[in-house]
Amino acid sequence: MSGFSLSDLEKIVAERGSQGDSASSWTAKLFSAGIDRAGKKLGEEAVETVIAAVRGDRAELVSESADLLYHLLVVLAISGVPLSDVLAELERRTARSGVAEKASRAGA
Repeated sequence: MSGFSLSDLEKIVAERGSQGDSASSWTAKLFSAGIDRAGKKLGEEAVETVIAAVRGDRAELVSESADLLYHLLVVLAISGVPLSDVLAELERRTARSGVAEKASRAGA
């Protein structure tokens, strides 16, 4: 297994988004198009990921999951939300059962 991480991808997304040429970089193109376009792409990738999972197509699920994670990081970067904030929230949620955590959000 490689040492590549979501943190590595987060750095690449930030660099390409802020310094890339939108004519040659998909990331730069998404950044320049703004949150509406990036959010739409994230939604499309989420649907494609679910379809691959339901079909039981492992290779497609891996590919679509990579697309989904990439587009999530783009949306987070455009929104100014670091991945560390999301990971901290996940860590906080794992301190109790998923049922209790979900119940705590029901009234929110």
